[in-house]
Amino acid sequence: MDHEGCSSGGMSAPTTYTFAFNDSNFSDRVLRIEVVAVSEKNDAGSASSRQKKRRRAHRHSEAVVEGVSKLLGGPVEAQLGEGQEEQVMYVGEDVAPQEADEEAVAMIEEPHGVNSMFSALGDSAGDDGGASSGTWNMDTSVVLRSKTIHISSAILAAKSPYFYKLFSNGMRESEQRDVTLRITQAEESPLMDLLQFMYSGRVQANTPATVLDVLMAADKYEVATCMRYCSRLLKNMPMTSESALLYLELPSSIILAEAVQPLTDAARTYLANCYRDITRFIDDVMGLPLAGVEAVLASDDLQVASEDSVYDFAVHWARHHYPKLEERREVLGSRLVWLIRFPMMSSRKLRKVLTCTDFEHELASKLVLEALFFKAEPSHRQRQLAMEETMHKRYCERAYKYRPVKVVDFDTSSQCLVYLDLKLDECRALYPQGRVYTQAFHLGGQGFFLSAHCNLDQQGQYKCFGLFLGMQEKGSVSFAVDYEFAARMKPTWEFTPKSKGSYVFTGGKAVGYRNLFGMQWQDFIAEGSPYFRNNIVHLRAELTIKKSPSG
Repeated sequence: MDHEGCSSGGMSAPTTYTFAFNDSNFSDRVLRIEVVAVSEKNDAGSASSRQKKRRRAHRHSEAVVEGVSKLLGGPVEAQLGEGQEEQVMYVGEDVAPQEADEEAVAMIEEPHGVNSMFSALGDSAGDDGGASSGTWNMDTSVVLRSKTIHISSAILAAKSPYFYKLFSNGMRESEQRDVTLRITQAEESPLMDLLQFMYSGRVQANTPATVLDVLMAADKYEVATCMRYCSRLLKNMPMTSESALLYLELPSSIILAEAVQPLTDAARTYLANCYRDITRFIDDVMGLPLAGVEAVLASDDLQVASEDSVYDFAVHWARHHYPKLEERREVLGSRLVWLIRFPMMSSRKLRKVLTCTDFEHELASKLVLEALFFKAEPSHRQRQLAMEETMHKRYCERAYKYRPVKVVDFDTSSQCLVYLDLKLDECRALYPQGRVYTQAFHLGGQGFFLSAHCNLDQQGQYKCFGLFLGMQEKGSVSFAVDYEFAARMKPTWEFTPKSKGSYVFTGGKAVGYRNLFGMQWQDFIAEGSPYFRNNIVHLRAELTIKKSPSG
């Protein structure tokens, strides 16, 4: 039987039988609806009750401690001042992305997660036992009121497999003219709206909360056309953070339904856009329930300093909402871990993952090993893996404030190779005076970073591409650095040295070249440029660091 009915799944001009609703002349059955009393803790199925619970939980979560925002914001962008020499440029305060020290952040670990309860609807939808009995039994005997409605078994059975089984399974109830349903007070209005929908193809509910209640009733009684109708109604209504969370916290049976997918996708997109800048809305994001955090962390457009910040946030959010270690490990390991892009994290942070007790050790080892293998792959292989992995996007970069780099350390702690890839579009976005900074990398116990610039040449005549090496602002320690900048170029696409030198660093200084390629900006980014391969310029810095005698 086609339980989709005629055209009632659409939003306009459905085939209607409104005239027959609750009319004994066009009905062959009597539906008796008994409204029963249940305890407050069990009567939590309606959207309004879930909204109240969320508001209470949000007020509780406003106790997020100070300092969490430090995990995400990073420092003020480094501002390279104009030095008198061609190579040396001075850097203002907070010259590079500072590593957030999660051990230094004290978290309030109080249980206040928002747990949506849907016991009033139960798991009985589609249950053969419930359908065959003709009465939906509640764990109570107190009937507050009852009403009778004349129904057409043919119309209800055509719209709902639930009623089709109820009226055609050959059981004693299917031969009786009267059928009884027991429901809670919260279900009464949605059920009546649902029954009318099966006749008219329309619902009377007109607010997100009431339409959502009808959608849940439609799921329970398996009216797919009504689920689709309500989903479209909700999607077309103005979205808010509260309504988006309501949609994402629906029971799994509803969220996984094909008819509801457009709605939940729209809710995730809304939350991702709303909280794109986590730093700006840190208190709000820390107060989100799990479904909301998942929507935010899944976004490619998340504005964070680096993937290290995403990891720190996820761990601290889990500690805040799940103070019990066992529960926290379950949430992190089964839900949030797939949204953290470990291959994009720094090697320094990956080492901390191995010792983090919030993850099962076996899982942490697997994630770190996978990330390190990815970092060791050549660039073309990394791009291929990113294209092949479409579900969780673990190998895709976000809109990071600081660009990821690949660092190859040698046996000594004072030498390394640093690889930085920039897309053509990223380079174009630097014009006329932009700059992009990399994540910090560490050698000799000190943090360094690279920065690419669109700036004037030394004579101030034209724009050109510059590359600089900076040291983080940490104490007064000095390092003597031998450096060499290289880039892949035609025709062999091998790394070709472009500049090299030596410099004694102290905190806050940077060294580099205003015009790394010795050409104007337009020639650098022009079609046929000798430095872009598949629209990517590949840069390399070879660094040898040793402590200065003066340090």
